[in-house]
Amino acid sequence: MSMATPNRERSVVAQGGAPTPVRCAIYVRKSTDENLRGDFTTLDNQAEYCRSFIKLRDSMGWEAYPEVYSDAGYSAKNMDRPALQKLLADAQRGRFRIVVCYKYDRLTRSTRDFLEILNVLEKHGIDFVSVTQPIDTASPMGRLMRSILMEFAQFEREMIAERTRDKLSAMIKKG
Repeated sequence: MSMATPNRERSVVAQGGAPTPVRCAIYVRKSTDENLRGDFTTLDNQAEYCRSFIKLRDSMGWEAYPEVYSDAGYSAKNMDRPALQKLLADAQRGRFRIVVCYKYDRLTRSTRDFLEILNVLEKHGIDFVSVTQPIDTASPMGRLMRSILMEFAQFEREMIAERTRDKLSAMIKKG
């Protein structure tokens, strides 16, 4: 199964011509809890983008799942995140048909973890959509672009870790 993209959106029509509901889970993440105390945070912004994306497809039956899966203060370096684990468990229970995320790197910054997550979703007939990176993964070129995006996300995470280690090392040397 290919992942849903704006070019290949899922829509099911019931008897009478009205689309049947296609529940869409929203996943948001920010690696630090910095600036998450205000009235409108980056997590709220990500969720709002996802809701708008889903709303634009309401004629196809798309509707937002009531729960937003939100990992505030969790790095995407691994899958040890409570909301991600709940999302995957709910996916296995068939609670929604599509997972919507602001960007690929909000889901994970590990190529291996990304493929594992996609495998779980595919196994349960669930599509994945990135709002800001709409790639048609039904084509070989789309799958290549998805892989390149994930490799860059992982590279960026590794570079951040390297800079952090260098800074800590310099601080230790200075006392």
